[in-house]
Amino acid sequence: MKKFVILIGMILVLSGCISQVSQGELTLQSLGPAPELENGVWINTDEPLRLADLRGQVVLVDMWTYG
Repeated sequence: MKKFVILIGMILVLSGCISQVSQGELTLQSLGPAPELENGVWINTDEPLRLADLRGQVVLVDMWTYG
C-alpha cells in the first residue's frame, strides 16, 4: 500500500511538471555562458576539449572523482 501511495504521488508531481512545460510557464534564469572546461588530464581523447568545439552537439558531462 505504501509503494502505491508513493507511486501515485510521483505521477501527480510529474504530471504537474509536464503541464507547466507544455503551457510555456516554466522559465529558467539565464546565468550567462558556461565556463570553459579547464582540466589537465583528459581520458579517451587525444587533445583537451573546448566548449567551442562541442557547440551544437549533445554533450553528457559526467563529473566524478576518486574518493
